[in-house]
Amino acid sequence: MSNPNIVAVTAIYGTTTYYTPSGTSAVVLLPNAAASGLVFKINQIVCANVNGSSAVNATVSIYSNGAVAQGSAPSGGTAYPIISTISVPASASVIAVDKTTAIYLMEGTSITITSGTASGITYTISYESIAA
Repeated sequence: MSNPNIVAVTAIYGTTTYYTPSGTSAVVLLPNAAASGLVFKINQIVCANVNGSSAVNATVSIYSNGAVAQGSAPSGGTAYPIISTISVPASASVIAVDKTTAIYLMEGTSITITSGTASGITYTISYESIAA
């Protein structure tokens, strides 16, 4: 797992993706595979309660193994919470990360998400993929 030198940037691509977990176990929202040659600057993560009738807990973590696809269970590694078991009111949203608290996702790591209710939270992530 290396740390690409972003002084020698060759490309920056802005991307937004989203995922609604169908279960209550941790799954990957955004993987950055080992040896990808990329670093991801996370600009925003929004947790939107789509349940509509009750509050749903949300957890967003950086996970120390990023080699699995979005929606897959993380394998190996350790979860380091960014927000942990935050109650998102019905039909409301919580911002887990924004530009004032932006983080870098290094090679071999991932962003994982956990919902307290199946299909209760849609997670949206906006990030820049930086190639060195």
